[in-house]
Amino acid sequence: MTVVNELSLAVAPGEIVALIGPNGAGKSTALKAILGLLPHTGRVLVDGQVVAELEPRARARRLAYVPQRSQLAAGMSARNVVAQGRFAHLGELARLGSADQVAIAAALTRCSADDLAERPFTHLSVGEQQRVLLARALASEAAVVLLDEPTAALDVGHALALLALLRALADDGKALLVVLHDLDQVARLADRVILLDRGQVRAQGPVASVLTAEHLAPSFGVVPVPASALGFAVA
Repeated sequence: MTVVNELSLAVAPGEIVALIGPNGAGKSTALKAILGLLPHTGRVLVDGQVVAELEPRARARRLAYVPQRSQLAAGMSARNVVAQGRFAHLGELARLGSADQVAIAAALTRCSADDLAERPFTHLSVGEQQRVLLARALASEAAVVLLDEPTAALDVGHALALLALLRALADDGKALLVVLHDLDQVARLADRVILLDRGQVRAQGPVASVLTAEHLAPSFGVVPVPASALGFAVA
């Protein structure tokens, strides 16, 4: 069964592209296909290289993924979860070296997760787990980061802090493809937007050209409200 059809996109270094759409539009499926986790036709390229032709470590050095929810069930510490991000850089002995430890510590700090480092991952709240999963992605030092609804479990303060961090990562030269449901966050964060609906691209381009009544009403049933705190209302 085809879930997403004829999706074509590009994300440049320093850019944040938001992938939006109603529930069931195919957003998470698209991310997993890009990562090579789901079968697909067509090609995904990173720095001109076909992702499907890269061995796993080479792929992990280029693409990092922050899932919407973690499936980790083992009671390992948050630090050890972040250490998984160094998989792509380990040698044959698979032992963490000093450079790996520095990368892990830096990722925890950047995600404001230092205080979580020694706690069991499974004992963390969903929002805390999300910060640790982002730190794991940063520890990989991949140039491209794909995130599936990273703010979904965060309170307002942590969500705003995360959006600021994502912008800082883009300013550092990373390319970010982010699935978001909150259209106000899309307007605050994204450089460009791709609107998916029933597996088809309905619109894409700069934020102001996509978050319009013309595009949002058919897919979401909402229209923008100028100068409103909420920003959108039921159409």
